[in-house]
Amino acid sequence: MEATQSISLAGSPSLAARVAFAALVSASFYCLWKSTRLRTTKSSHTQHQFIQQPNPKACCSSNIRNCSTQSNGGCCKSSSISPPLGKLFYASQTGTSKTLAYRLSKLLQENDIKVEVVDPRSYEPEDISKEELVIIVVSTWEDGKPADNAAFLAQWLDESSKDFRVGGGLLNSCKFAVFGIGSKAYGSTYNQAARAFFHQLKDLGANELLPVGLGDQDEGNLDKIFGDWSRRLIDSLTEKLEKPLSTEYNLADEAFTDYYSDGDSEEYHKENTPEAAGIIDLEDVVGKASFTSPKNGGSRKQFGKVNRLVKGFNEDEPLFTEENGPKAMVTPVIRASLEKQGYKIIGSHSGVKLCRWTKSQLRGRGGCYKHSFYGIESHRCMETTPSLACANKCVFCWRHHTNPVGKSWRWKLDDPLQIVEGAIDQHTKMIKQMKGVPGVTQERLTEGLTPRHCALSLVGEPIMYPEINTLVEELHRRRISTFLVTNAQFPEAISSLRPVTQLYVSIDAATKERLKAIDRPLFADFWERFIDSLKALRDKQQRTVYRLTLVKGWNTEELDAYTELFELGKPDFIEIKGVTYCGSSATSTLTMENVPWHSDVKAFSEELVERSKGEYELACEHAHSCCVLLANSSKFKVQGQWFTWIDYERFHDLVASGKAFSSEDYTAPTPSWAVYGASESGFDPGQARFKKERRHGATSTEP
Repeated sequence: MEATQSISLAGSPSLAARVAFAALVSASFYCLWKSTRLRTTKSSHTQHQFIQQPNPKACCSSNIRNCSTQSNGGCCKSSSISPPLGKLFYASQTGTSKTLAYRLSKLLQENDIKVEVVDPRSYEPEDISKEELVIIVVSTWEDGKPADNAAFLAQWLDESSKDFRVGGGLLNSCKFAVFGIGSKAYGSTYNQAARAFFHQLKDLGANELLPVGLGDQDEGNLDKIFGDWSRRLIDSLTEKLEKPLSTEYNLADEAFTDYYSDGDSEEYHKENTPEAAGIIDLEDVVGKASFTSPKNGGSRKQFGKVNRLVKGFNEDEPLFTEENGPKAMVTPVIRASLEKQGYKIIGSHSGVKLCRWTKSQLRGRGGCYKHSFYGIESHRCMETTPSLACANKCVFCWRHHTNPVGKSWRWKLDDPLQIVEGAIDQHTKMIKQMKGVPGVTQERLTEGLTPRHCALSLVGEPIMYPEINTLVEELHRRRISTFLVTNAQFPEAISSLRPVTQLYVSIDAATKERLKAIDRPLFADFWERFIDSLKALRDKQQRTVYRLTLVKGWNTEELDAYTELFELGKPDFIEIKGVTYCGSSATSTLTMENVPWHSDVKAFSEELVERSKGEYELACEHAHSCCVLLANSSKFKVQGQWFTWIDYERFHDLVASGKAFSSEDYTAPTPSWAVYGASESGFDPGQARFKKERRHGATSTEP
């Protein structure tokens, strides 16, 4: 009995140890199970983390989350301010991408998704590994790169995605979406910045919410395409799609897939090779884009029907509308921008504007340089264009790149007669508004209501208009002279152009590298087109002009190269004009330092004359416009007298005759006040010189 009791007592400590050990193991297994369950729950509900908690009840601050788990429905005992749940970056050069980003932020907020709009310039890229949601709205700018404010972020992502030490799991916990803005007119580098961001984020392990959206500025459907993409993004974030994502590509869903890319295309990889490096200059506006096939035979992704309950959208508005025939060149966005600048839009692709020199001569205060050089009546000159589109995006463009771009005509085509009538109608309406303005006499106002000259140089590329010959003929039929300017990118159109009063070609640089930097052309073969245009000019039996716009620090040094270009086109005249500063612009880096003085233009002109070996001489100048005219002395200088002016009535008679004629058949003598070196410096003494003092309220007039 005592032995048994002794054994029992001896075993008691051993039993207690076993019980303690069992409890410890059970607790460990429970903690492990709980941890695993929490991780699984977090992983399966990641999307819900992007959705804000319901609005707090009255007892809580607007910035404090409500404790919905409390049985009494009360407020949290320890409240905290809700932080943003994601970052929305914008890469914007001119401001449109920024505007779109804030628009998207508002829509997300309306759907209880809180994001912080961020300028990448002020963001530390290494912090992106901490983000759970990243949205990027990016416009491709020059050479396939994003806008300047996202340059460092782009560099960091590019280097990190290629660095094996970083690895492909850096952004495993991050979901992302990218919308790109570009122009198909630039070919292979279309939306390259957006594709690069998309691919780099994927390479770093981030999970895409939807395919990259590709916006094309030239289509003009900004609101529709970006709105559709935003709607689908919200659907993806809120898990409210009416049907799940499918891994099958539905051919019937062209209306959607035409605007999206999965980013894994062979095109992206080709774009990143040295051979694919090209010219790019893309605006911050959105439009249609292409859907590219996935790499390595992967299947395309398709989103289901859009949830019409997404807040901020019109439920009855269709995603896409099919239009019959070509679209109008002037979209509502472009129209609003150009009208804000004073343009009157004619039809679907033309415009007219009242030149400041027209107003000046209506008031008797002097005409433009064409009045001094060629004898036009500035108050009777109509400035218009049948094509607001252009194939260049010049750094000194005074439209700030608000006009469309294109390499060929692909828009709706308006009747040339209607364009002429519309231009005259709008022009005369603007002239009538000058009635009662100080200095405007009834005689000059009456003359201004009957335009005698048409400057086809307002904006864009007039020669792109397929019916340009018919339009010119209609102007000549009304005895309106034509001054047509082309940017030397359409040599075939120059060759087929019928006689105009004076044909210009813009010579913005003398070398291929400089021309690319200044004109930022759409064509990959821009230099060959440029040279062919000059050669085509040489064969025209009409007055031809090289127009040089001098930009100090850009194109004022290659004098010998300019001389070689003169040999190609053999122009009758060479206009050399200092660039006009049009204020600061995100699309241009030019400042007042790039604007030459008239003395600079004169010095440049004199050096060119020396290199021409007597073929060209200094003929005229217009100091107010900072402009000098060189003329072929063998054609337009007779016994020491210059004949740069035009006999307009003689020109119209020659055109009406239907017979061949040359530039020397309709010349007129140049008045002494317009000749280079005259004391008047090109100012018509019959006008009243008006000097504006650079002080508030001080002006003076000289007879």
